[in-house]
Amino acid sequence: MRYTKPNTENEAVELINSEKGITRILAGGTDVLVQMKSGIVEPNLIVDIKNIPGTKQVKKIEGGYEIGAAVSGFEFNNNLELKNFAPGIAEAFDWIGSTQIQGRCTLVGNLCNASPAADVVPAMVASNCVANIVGPEGVRKDKVENIPLSPGKNSLKKGEFIKSIFIPPRPDFSSDAYIRFTPRSEMDIAVVSVGVFLTIDKDNVIKNSRVSLGAVAPTVLYISKAEEILNGSKLDENILNSLAKVCSNSCKPIDDKRGTIEFRTHVAGVLAKRTALVAYKRAGEKLK
Repeated sequence: MRYTKPNTENEAVELINSEKGITRILAGGTDVLVQMKSGIVEPNLIVDIKNIPGTKQVKKIEGGYEIGAAVSGFEFNNNLELKNFAPGIAEAFDWIGSTQIQGRCTLVGNLCNASPAADVVPAMVASNCVANIVGPEGVRKDKVENIPLSPGKNSLKKGEFIKSIFIPPRPDFSSDAYIRFTPRSEMDIAVVSVGVFLTIDKDNVIKNSRVSLGAVAPTVLYISKAEEILNGSKLDENILNSLAKVCSNSCKPIDDKRGTIEFRTHVAGVLAKRTALVAYKRAGEKLK
């Protein structure tokens, strides 16, 4: 196994693209190092991207935020301006592992690992985040929901890596929230998770919305039908029940030791209601 630490994007792309064996990108390492220790994967090449300019930076751009691939959950949540801007993503980071793990885990690593139960991915999908991808053909952008293809498999092409995540600017009176269900309160994996983003007007009517579910399908789900229910509403009980129904109907879960299909399907609807209420309350507080 070779370990490399390139200083530029081009150098990293060349290393990744020329390797004929298994390559893994190293930023936080909370997934790849565990996989190596467990014998799940034996990379021929490790490319440590932390020396590449921008990968450890948080930049405010055009009203949004660009989060470098090596920015940890701890760094994200200790940036109060960023945490207040995207509280749902901050909540998702809070759920990942222990304090020590949060000091290493990253948005990009959680995304590229392509786990159906990844915590920050539903939160990023709800916030309409975009991945900035570098590769042999230059730089391209793709929506976060398009990156995971199936458990453990992502859509990155040969020679590509994600340099950063862009959290788009938010209209006035917008906010988000993330809630998950786990058997334990800490150090556990989501059985069901929900991310919700809402924008309201001065009359508390929802103008825009995005809802995402985790751990209920082979990949994180973006629930486009939820927008048809939420937009134009004031989030009354009938709307919440309709939201719960469409979220439950969108689930494609499995039976395993952490939850049955029936249980996950039901909980998805319950958590969708709760998460929407939190996001709605946060957006409403910005009217004051």
